[in-house]
Amino acid sequence: MSTFSGLVAEFPDIRIDFFRHHPDVPPPLACFLSHVHSDHLSGLESLRSPFVYCSAATREILLRLERYPCRINYAQGILETRQQTYKHLAKVMKPLPLETPTVIELRPGHSIQATLFDANHCPGAVMFLIEGDGKAILYTGDVRSEPWFVNALARNPILIEYTSRLKTLDKIYLDTSFTDDVSFQTKSEGIAELLRKILRYPDDTIFYMQAWTYGYEDVWLALSRALKSPIHVDEYKLRVYGALRTRMAGQPLTELHLCTGAAALTGHMCGNTPLPGCLTSDVDVRLHSCEKGNMCSAAKHPAVVRIQPIVAHLPNGTNLVEAGVGGGGEDLEREAELVSQELLALLELYATIPFVEETSSNFNRITASNDVPEAYRKEVFNVLKVALSSGRTLSLNLDISKLEDHYSSGLPTVLQALSDLIPENSQCIKSECEAAHDLPRVIQFPYSRHSSYPELCHLIQVLRPMDIWPCTVDAKRWAAEGISIKTLFGQHCAGQIFQHDVELGALSTACTIPAVDPQHPESQHVDSASELESLLAPGLIMADTHSVQLVQLPAQLPGSTSNEHEPVSPPLKRKRINLAEGEGLEETTPDDSQQTQSSWASEISTRHYLTRRDAYLLTLDNVDDNDDWKPIALLSTDGHHNVAETEL
Repeated sequence: MSTFSGLVAEFPDIRIDFFRHHPDVPPPLACFLSHVHSDHLSGLESLRSPFVYCSAATREILLRLERYPCRINYAQGILETRQQTYKHLAKVMKPLPLETPTVIELRPGHSIQATLFDANHCPGAVMFLIEGDGKAILYTGDVRSEPWFVNALARNPILIEYTSRLKTLDKIYLDTSFTDDVSFQTKSEGIAELLRKILRYPDDTIFYMQAWTYGYEDVWLALSRALKSPIHVDEYKLRVYGALRTRMAGQPLTELHLCTGAAALTGHMCGNTPLPGCLTSDVDVRLHSCEKGNMCSAAKHPAVVRIQPIVAHLPNGTNLVEAGVGGGGEDLEREAELVSQELLALLELYATIPFVEETSSNFNRITASNDVPEAYRKEVFNVLKVALSSGRTLSLNLDISKLEDHYSSGLPTVLQALSDLIPENSQCIKSECEAAHDLPRVIQFPYSRHSSYPELCHLIQVLRPMDIWPCTVDAKRWAAEGISIKTLFGQHCAGQIFQHDVELGALSTACTIPAVDPQHPESQHVDSASELESLLAPGLIMADTHSVQLVQLPAQLPGSTSNEHEPVSPPLKRKRINLAEGEGLEETTPDDSQQTQSSWASEISTRHYLTRRDAYLLTLDNVDDNDDWKPIALLSTDGHHNVAETEL
């Protein structure tokens, strides 16, 4: 998953792939979006200005994208989901052609030049070459830099000045999803392996391809051609991919296909004859890739052979599986996800909701009693904390079609979904299913959408920049294993001073995030601005900048009990918090181009979360203790008072 903050040091007036407000940083004059995977869309839903530049395919997919952020309803003890789209950004998104330098005026007398290059990741995914004021950077986004891809960049006429050392890139903002020195099979090798496996099956075998995110379109095309069968997909996928086929205004017979392979997927015209693509709504086919939460009857048949992509086959006989690496894990599926503001609230509520019964075989980490195992509590707490620190949403892998009652679900179901998010001890698993049978029910094949470390080194060797900034960083792992940009790529760069290493070294000595210790819950308080900042992405203010408050994490970890609930909602007038200096400022109207009135209406501030949480906890105590009724303050009368109202 991307951890990039969106800030480009060489061009402070632009933002790339992260659109939330940064304190003490002027709003951007231009934004750029590399592709539509969810970890690159943070804050885009509330963007009002400025223009966002992207590829034409990314724009059309984004305008048809559906996401389902959640909020916690304390009164009913459920998780409520709403549909979120990006249709309102139609006039904000500005498509640019690939491999065409385009001058963009940021303000009078100040311009930059942007050039888009295909990133070999998913439809519409691009890299950005930004040039201006004697500086130049390359932002890769998510990229698969296979050998053929790097060779094509080396001879590209726009990049040849940099690959021939006539000019030097100041910095490459690099996709560092994988930094272990392990080679991956190329995409073509993975597809060839898959075709060899499926052609061994009888001609009446039905296959289900688990393509739940963008980036496996070439696999669809190869499978459809090899089996001479269209691929059944759900209506949502048909709408999204259908947007890649368009017609020119006033010329209905002239078609445009917005990315490579779009015509083969969605169909095209040959003279006056329409020819279909490989995607279809017909269920009577051999290949299926329909929505996993709403599979057709044919795909549910127990005899169906499932096709599962993995990252790579390793030399020791294990498979490297993609466990959330690089983001976009379920972007083609309509699933519930937690936004940043809900993560703190869920940390609180998670401590109060017991598990009544075991409802799934996957729920093996949770007992059927009211107690939650200590190891599980710690793991879930860490999952939520990591998601909060990234400033991005957390997908629950909970399909919308499976919610219990019209976009809502009981919290035990949500907690069960959280159990599946706990990472395994290793991403390497034995491929026993294929070894045990000649014709296994699950076929795995290597197909990574991200670059391996050797491939990244090849890309850096060709471009030889002065500096590199990693866009995917596990700070804890990097610190523990001594990983740095210098150790990873220093030998391939023209410079030897790496800004990320300097900042990470300074940050590691000045700010550390305490580990969750179930034995000492009192140490989990967040009682200063600097500690709150450590839980948020660097420089990130939560979406409701009108009422950002210092908050307190659970004084008692999940599973502990107490009859006292200290109020954490501040009774004083709302203030804005300067996260950098820890000073409270009187509330003012924020000059924030990232906010809209519609986003305020749909989002609730942290203060209101905590106030409702207090009311919920007091209600639970009142139910349990009939002799000692605790008054519940009304939000409308006690919200800005220091003392309770006098009884008349």
